[in-house]
Amino acid sequence: MKWYVIDHFNVISIVYLIIIIGLIALFVVSFTQFIRRLLINSSIKSNRSIEIDKKLINKD
Repeated sequence: MKWYVIDHFNVISIVYLIIIIGLIALFVVSFTQFIRRLLINSSIKSNRSIEIDKKLINKD
C-alpha cells in the first residue's frame, strides 16, 4: 500500500485556485446584480417620464 504525500506547493496551488474561482464567481454575481439594478432603475425612470408626459398632455 502506497502512501501519497501531498506536496506543500500542491496544497497552496489548490487553495489559490479555489480563491481565484471564488473571486471570479463573486465578480460574476456582483456584475449581474449591477446590470439588473441598472435595468430596473432605467425602467422606473422611463415609467416616471411616461407618467409626467401623460399629466402634461392632460393639463392642456
